[in-house]
Amino acid sequence: MSEQVHTMTNPSTDPSCPTPADLHPSTRAVRAGLSSDPAFGAVVAPLHLSVSYEFDDPGRPGRYDYGRSGNPTRDLFGQAVADLEGGATGTVTASGMGAITTAVMALLPANGSLLAPSDCYGGTWRLFEALRRTGRIGRLNYVDFSDTAAALAAIAAGPDLVWLETPSNPLLRIADLARLSDAAHTSGALVVADNTFASPIVQRPLAHGADVVVHSATKYLNGHSDVIAGVVVSADAERGAELAWWANTLGVPAGAFDSYLALRGLRTLHLRVAAAQRNAAAVAELLNRHPAVRAVHYPGLPQHPQHELATRQMDGFGGIVTFELADSAAAHAFTDGLRCFCLAESLGGVESLVSVPATMTHASMSAQAQQAAGITAGMLRLSLGVEDTSDLVADVAAGLDRALAAN
Repeated sequence: MSEQVHTMTNPSTDPSCPTPADLHPSTRAVRAGLSSDPAFGAVVAPLHLSVSYEFDDPGRPGRYDYGRSGNPTRDLFGQAVADLEGGATGTVTASGMGAITTAVMALLPANGSLLAPSDCYGGTWRLFEALRRTGRIGRLNYVDFSDTAAALAAIAAGPDLVWLETPSNPLLRIADLARLSDAAHTSGALVVADNTFASPIVQRPLAHGADVVVHSATKYLNGHSDVIAGVVVSADAERGAELAWWANTLGVPAGAFDSYLALRGLRTLHLRVAAAQRNAAAVAELLNRHPAVRAVHYPGLPQHPQHELATRQMDGFGGIVTFELADSAAAHAFTDGLRCFCLAESLGGVESLVSVPATMTHASMSAQAQQAAGITAGMLRLSLGVEDTSDLVADVAAGLDRALAAN
């Protein structure tokens, strides 16, 4: 079979219709994929479950030939995310790690050099270390990208690929996308930005010079904790075709039903993010004044080291708040008894979650890597959902009082 890889373009051909760039991101999110059914005129895009598609003649497929290399439902979701990010193409993968793997395989030359955040997501760290150990990555260096001077020096050393997370996971450090992208391009490197924590409603890295954006669509894009998927968005079509080729070759494209659900979730992205940000700001203010808390990591607080940069670079401060208690015993006392937070991994859903990075999301990191990243035993990461603000604040306050009593 030919298994041609297809990329989706905007289905509207009416020149009187505004292009995605003419509309506010919230409007584009709501209208993603609507009125794209040429067969029956369905307002909501249909779900295409077929694996196989008929050929016009042997060796001459139609627009689609095989479900791994192209699916109409999946392509609509990928293009919708690309439109929100201001990119040319969007390739949808079976997970966020699938998106990261696709980007690394497509963009990093054999035995190439990768510069990554010291405080990146634990699964990303595990992948990079495995690729280094097995020889796919020739040189792997880490840096705190919120320290712009140190980051510029590391970029000047000549990596092939610069990997950014901003805000970072879990310490919510902010990297200067424009300045670091300019430096990377001057050094001949490509730039990938993981935009999972912010979402395109809050931040659009391609507009600041990044070449590629990756998402765990499991998180804010879908937003209901019932889909695992990823997206890789390219600023230009040629590189996007290469990313799609690698996703197809690796066998990591998402299924049609997951894509359908994620596209449905995308339509409420701006509403969910707005509610999460309101809740995050209120909880951060409480954490900032409670005696049990040793440090609060939230770019919306004026004392955050990159608060000014976040104000310039982002359209909000996100729905994640990380804070530090005295030790693991205090962290356990905080989580034991919460009523409005589930102790669980992941983030970006309508429900509020709490996790302990050292033993949950970043457990795959070595102790030395956790220490270098600044992850402590008493650190907790909150993903604020869309519940009533007063209930969340009261629940966090009670947990903090338990943590204070435990010490």
